[in-house]
Amino acid sequence: MNNKELLDDTFNSIRPKLEQDGYLVSDFKYIDYGLQFLITKNLCKGILRVYANKKLQIKYDLSQLKQESFKNQIDVILNENTSAEENIYLDSDDALNTSSISFIPIIGTDESGKGDYFGPLVSAGVYVDLTTKPLLEKLGVRDSKKLNDNQIKEIAQNIKKVCANRFAVIEISPETYNNLYSQFKSEGKNLNVLLAWAHAKAIEEVLTKVECENALSDKFADEKFIIGKLQEKGKKIHLRQEYKAEANIAVAAASILARERFLEKLKKLSTELAMELPKGASLKVIEKAKKVVEKSGEGILKKIAKLHFKTTDFVLKS
Repeated sequence: MNNKELLDDTFNSIRPKLEQDGYLVSDFKYIDYGLQFLITKNLCKGILRVYANKKLQIKYDLSQLKQESFKNQIDVILNENTSAEENIYLDSDDALNTSSISFIPIIGTDESGKGDYFGPLVSAGVYVDLTTKPLLEKLGVRDSKKLNDNQIKEIAQNIKKVCANRFAVIEISPETYNNLYSQFKSEGKNLNVLLAWAHAKAIEEVLTKVECENALSDKFADEKFIIGKLQEKGKKIHLRQEYKAEANIAVAAASILARERFLEKLKKLSTELAMELPKGASLKVIEKAKKVVEKSGEGILKKIAKLHFKTTDFVLKS
């Protein structure tokens, strides 16, 4: 892992977190010892700079974010994104090896598309035991954010072979996603409940194929959300949620399967529209969405995009 790769990984990690909170994030450009990109929300905007030193430690420069409240909001998100070890980076292989052996066998779950305006939300669950764990490690399974699209597609096919009949991929199309989001919102619930529903569906599907007592997911909400959804179906499992859970081989495998399906469906939507739909929720996405609306009308958005994103307001703004 070199500085450039670390910077790329850091950007790919914090971008969806910012976009999920309604910030528009531009593509980055490299600068001396780091990279920088523009963050915009409502009338506030500014440049965030990210630096990596020789010890592979990440430092953030918020000095170009002039509005104090804007700067504080970004600082909170960045702190949530980093570990207590002051941004000391752990190589993915080392991180995977630190996963507790006591949690094998385990079902790992993850989702993809949460921070992408276009395309579905996809959740996945993968069962891993002492037999499949070393096989997945040899495949180079790690957090999907550390892989490019071609690597994801290739490794995903191998995961399916190694974990045959012991995984599940749950796809929630944009239209279904929008309907569920509206339903949950009318019931006073938020996005975390929808995510919990998606994770629970993945776990539930895996449990129809194999018995398992433990499950692990990233920390995005109170695990009672997921447990509650499973109990409604009569399923019982001990669920743990951890920050950076993708360090666990099962969660990493799930992240790859979820991302592969997301990329597949985004490509299909692009083909149907004869127009490439970009990932994320950047200014580029807004411009592309405007062109789609000009071509097919506003109604098309509910079939290809997540309407609750602030992006929709920018797209439809006259």
